[in-house]
Amino acid sequence: MTITAYTVTGPVAEHGEGPVWSARWGGLRWVDMLAGDVLALAADGAVRRRHVGAVAAVVRPRVSGGYVVAAERELLLAGSDDLDAPLRSLGEAWSEPGIRMNEGGCDPDGRFYIGSMAYDASPGRGSFYVAGPGGALRVVLPEVTISNGFCFSPDGRLAYYADTATGRVDVLDYDPEEGLSGRRPFAVVDPERGAPDGLTVDAEGGVWVAMWQGGAVHRYDPGGRLDAVVRLPVRKVTAVTFGGEDLDRLFITTSALGVDRAEQPEAGAIFCADPGVRGLPVLPTTL
Repeated sequence: MTITAYTVTGPVAEHGEGPVWSARWGGLRWVDMLAGDVLALAADGAVRRRHVGAVAAVVRPRVSGGYVVAAERELLLAGSDDLDAPLRSLGEAWSEPGIRMNEGGCDPDGRFYIGSMAYDASPGRGSFYVAGPGGALRVVLPEVTISNGFCFSPDGRLAYYADTATGRVDVLDYDPEEGLSGRRPFAVVDPERGAPDGLTVDAEGGVWVAMWQGGAVHRYDPGGRLDAVVRLPVRKVTAVTFGGEDLDRLFITTSALGVDRAEQPEAGAIFCADPGVRGLPVLPTTL
């Protein structure tokens, strides 16, 4: 099945990433990652922007109210849902300037996970971490290259994860006490079709994966078989999430990094598609 996407915004981001829908926020937020900005889409289509630092890697709602945003090397907490709420740092997670945070998410029990990567994308220099109650990070997966999509199955027993450089989406088992284990391949992407970036899961267990350099989003059924493709007019597709009042719209972020805007004038825009299936509510963090 082929689905056509349509634009929701203009090319507002240089490197759009990490879209998240929360009714508590009143809609969609995402990041312009290397500009260090969190963006919010208003009901009238206007886009608000809030600068948080050198990098804004991922944003998620907090159970207690407010939100967490991963910056270059630290986690920042806001105590209210207001985009411009004051931010409190949980401290620098590492000191090496060549490594930055990159994408993450939450498990069904509220733990926050964040990946890292080298600015030059050197192989194996990143890690995938889980944050403790005070924000201290513990390595879950070592020696990753470009830590990207992370999302859970509808029953919360499986986690899907993409280290983009591997060219595949992996699946792991999840236990509330033991955490993540048993990493194994879920879907392998033909390099000619792009590389797996951000991802989300629908209510039927289908996994929707943004195809970096592929100009598309792929849906894989719970068995890992490709069964739907969303086509986009830009090549650098970065991440996806379900949103809308009924979680039946698929929002897609894109990047303009290194792109000739004369050839791809909509690079950096938010796109949307009507996939014919609903998504799952965002998992908030207890941080």
